[in-house]
Amino acid sequence: MNDTPQLGIGIGWRPEIADTVEALSGVDWVEAVAENICPGHLPDSLVRLRERGVTVVPHGVSLGLGGADRPDARRLADLAERAEALGSPLVTEHIAFVRAGGALTASPVLEAGHLLPVPRTRDALRVLCENIRIAQDSLPVPLAVENIAALISWPDEEMSEGQFLAELVERTGVRLLIDVANMHTNHVNRGEDPAKALDELPVEAIAYVHVAGGIERDGVWHDTHAHPVTAPVLDVLAELRARVAPPGVLLERDDDFPPAAELAGELATIRETITAAASAASPRPPTGAGTGTGAGTGAGTGVVTAAAVTEEREAGGTDAARGRLALGEAALLSSLVAGTPAPEGFDPRRLRVQSRALAAKRAGVVAKIAPELPEILGKGFRPAFLAYAAHTPMRAGYRRDALDFAESLLIERRPEDSAARRRLTLWWRERAASRPPRRATRLFRVARAALAGR
Repeated sequence: MNDTPQLGIGIGWRPEIADTVEALSGVDWVEAVAENICPGHLPDSLVRLRERGVTVVPHGVSLGLGGADRPDARRLADLAERAEALGSPLVTEHIAFVRAGGALTASPVLEAGHLLPVPRTRDALRVLCENIRIAQDSLPVPLAVENIAALISWPDEEMSEGQFLAELVERTGVRLLIDVANMHTNHVNRGEDPAKALDELPVEAIAYVHVAGGIERDGVWHDTHAHPVTAPVLDVLAELRARVAPPGVLLERDDDFPPAAELAGELATIRETITAAASAASPRPPTGAGTGTGAGTGAGTGVVTAAAVTEEREAGGTDAARGRLALGEAALLSSLVAGTPAPEGFDPRRLRVQSRALAAKRAGVVAKIAPELPEILGKGFRPAFLAYAAHTPMRAGYRRDALDFAESLLIERRPEDSAARRRLTLWWRERAASRPPRRATRLFRVARAALAGR
């Protein structure tokens, strides 16, 4: 993949640290969350960075390429528009599913509000490959896909992470965004060896690398992007650099942003780690050797092998695989966000950890996009939202989630403080619709909620 752009050292651009990012020295490029960018009204900070020659890469989080459904055409068009508006050399997304249900399962669509792992099975690989080909055909620049962090493991997986990624590259020619923090997360949470995964995957397909911080609680590693980068994550980065010189390395930080000096220090440490690992590197055998995937000789060609075609025909084709995958993903997501029983083979304790993490993330994002809610509710916001999230799945994104949460409180005549309740009512009415519901509608909703609670 000689046409992969050489990016250098970068940092995740976020509105909260826009001024800091502009002022940091030695930043060659930045990555911006695609869904947070409006192509017709680019943030002034990104415009100035581009004028200075700093590359900007849009990083998508909502396509759900690992989901059972084909990628949504509107979401793909939006991602393409952002790549063109930013003059980006590539775009990136995740190997994950973010929603489930719908027509394939004849059930309501459920939104995770987070990236969830796909099973490393032939069915999931078959579906993912087709989804990536659809995305590649819709985008004006190359696509790279990221390995994600996971708290849970699917039962009866058929491949390791390295084998799964190697075959994905061989079948589609897609580039890889390797997150070394996610590899460390999966080492702690799922017992997976990062060095083994690096030995198995086609490192020549790497477009760039993510480095981020996290924290361990009760034996579970949480990939928070809100804590400093730890030594074990830097060790994985060094392992990767010992195998290949990545075209780019990027520091991610999404919350609890530290002072500029700390960010500069982390960037310096990343540079030092790469330099030291490069100096100590020794020749290694070709990537993919011994994995049985053929990744060492065919990775990145985008050619579907004859064996893969035969396998798909024998298994009933991609449509049949989509149906089977849809049932599994819907059952898992329903357990996580709607309180249904844990699907067979999953660890119920880990599912509870993941469920709490999803609810906590929803609370955090809602507090950011609707800061009036924690202001109105005070210390009662978080416990009230977590109680709401325990039995109410997100149905149409975080803004709708904020409105649904506020409405649920008002139906229950909460908060108890009348002044706070009036403020919440006004907030909800100003955002729920151009014409606020009349009293009769509210009474109907109260009655409906009372009947549902019987």
